[in-house]
Amino acid sequence: MTFTFDETAYRNLVAEVAPKVIETEDEYERILTVVERLTFAKNRTPEQRVLHKLLVKLIEVYETQNYPMDLSVPHEILQHIMEASGTRQVDLVGVIGSSGVVSEVVNGKRSISKAQAKMLGDYFKVSPSLFI
Repeated sequence: MTFTFDETAYRNLVAEVAPKVIETEDEYERILTVVERLTFAKNRTPEQRVLHKLLVKLIEVYETQNYPMDLSVPHEILQHIMEASGTRQVDLVGVIGSSGVVSEVVNGKRSISKAQAKMLGDYFKVSPSLFI
């Protein structure tokens, strides 16, 4: 199944969102809201995927300049993603292991294996490297 990229649909999306280099906290919050909506949208179109990628890059640039972070611990990243997406520990049972394993991973008592990182990446539609 192949998807064709619809330039007109993409232009309409871009016009609606009006992305630009993020320079203020208000603009950052606005683009973050759009990205979250696109991230959790079911059956994203090719045009939405391209716009999502662009907006994520704009956010990354802004965050790097305005929120320099120490390296985060993988379980803290997992906790943040779970909170942002409304995911509960019980939702990850069967994805990365039993309820005991999920609890230990989420609370940092057990490290996240490469296989679990891949499964979490697939589940949350993010890079598995976040969890390693």
